[in-house]
Amino acid sequence: MDPRDTQIGARGLTDARDWLLDADETLAELQARCGGRVPGPLAIPELRALVQQARALGLKIARGFTAFDGETLVSGFVRIDPCAQAADGGCELLVENWQRSLPPAPDGRALAERLDAIDRATAEVNARLDARQRVQVLSALAPDAAGLQAAAMARPGQVWSDLVELADVSHHQPLHWRLLDGAACRFAGSERHWRARLIPLGPDAQAPSGFELLLIADEPLLVDTRAADIAGEAHSAPSRLIGSALAPVLRQPVARIIANAETIRTRLAGPLRDEYSEYAGTIASAGQHLAAMLDDLADLEVVETPGFSTVRERVDLADAGERAAGILGVRARNHDIALVVTGERGAAVASAEFRRVLQILINLIGNAIAYSPAGSTVTIAIGSEGSGKVSVSVSDEGPGISPEHAKRIFDKFERLGRDKDGGSGLGLYISRRLAEAMGGSLTVETPAGGGALFRLELPAADAG
Repeated sequence: MDPRDTQIGARGLTDARDWLLDADETLAELQARCGGRVPGPLAIPELRALVQQARALGLKIARGFTAFDGETLVSGFVRIDPCAQAADGGCELLVENWQRSLPPAPDGRALAERLDAIDRATAEVNARLDARQRVQVLSALAPDAAGLQAAAMARPGQVWSDLVELADVSHHQPLHWRLLDGAACRFAGSERHWRARLIPLGPDAQAPSGFELLLIADEPLLVDTRAADIAGEAHSAPSRLIGSALAPVLRQPVARIIANAETIRTRLAGPLRDEYSEYAGTIASAGQHLAAMLDDLADLEVVETPGFSTVRERVDLADAGERAAGILGVRARNHDIALVVTGERGAAVASAEFRRVLQILINLIGNAIAYSPAGSTVTIAIGSEGSGKVSVSVSDEGPGISPEHAKRIFDKFERLGRDKDGGSGLGLYISRRLAEAMGGSLTVETPAGGGALFRLELPAADAG
């Protein structure tokens, strides 16, 4: 078919239900390509909206319109007339200057955003860097990157390129970020080949306020799942089979599903009917739910491993609270929720493992955002409890938790603490196990003013 095909016009009749009762060949073909039939509900969203408007007002409408038939863009000038020739309460459609053309290719910015979204979904190592490319927080999803995460957290503030071996890069580090974006690299503990992505943060890409670092593996992680090991582990600890064997293998295809669904939902691949965009959004949400469950199952295996322990380092709880709030800031704004951190840096320093504290806070703040009403505030408060204890609490203005549910909310697979469904029921269980492994505690209460308050108490670090 010629990508640009001009027709003289097209005609159709609708009824009071906005069904297309009669149409000439041109309009009937577009109706079929949009998933409809004749007679049947008008399936062309752009024309349906104009027909509804004309019928509601009882007035003639003459407008330009553009629709997508699955392959090409269809445009024209339509005259819609609620008249006696149409069925009772329906309209007559006359389309002039009917044209078909290829949809425009996505612009450079949209394509770049699409590629960034795909890389974010498939990255197995994520980090936040400051303006000088120094690591602030680094999180690894892949087991063979655990050593990289430990090395990054052991010496916070080091330049990220000092943690990896860059291929074909011999200049003094750190280089300008554009020269490192896309660079191949390797690091100790992993036999795979990795690609680094540096995404600038802030309004000015020429002078970024920081960077998002993504490490994407070129090969999937191969896991030894010999039959004897699977049989033995599956009987004694089901979470070990899922956490060690299946989670790393499933993570990349699930991430691809999420990325492709988001591409469809945002119409980056071309125009799309609203209901199909909504379907794609549902697929993306389901994929994100599955990815979160895989992460929870992997963490469950870790915290239930005999002899599990955490490292001891000085953790400024105010700093950890601010970083967790920063990571979840976009999600909070999307829900019209304010995140407020109270407490000065240095006032409450714990002896704990920074990344585990951050993991707990992200879980608590994420839950608070999910169950708080729009226009409310989630407060992260830092305090000193005395007797060698410091604390950080997360409180919301949601419906609160009943005393009965409070007794069970930290149980494994328990989701009774709130009215909303969703999640694996493992987040709070894992958070409490992490708190206890660091010599602390995680509790919940319902303040007199309403809402829920989760308090993480940890041993205070020695002064000095």
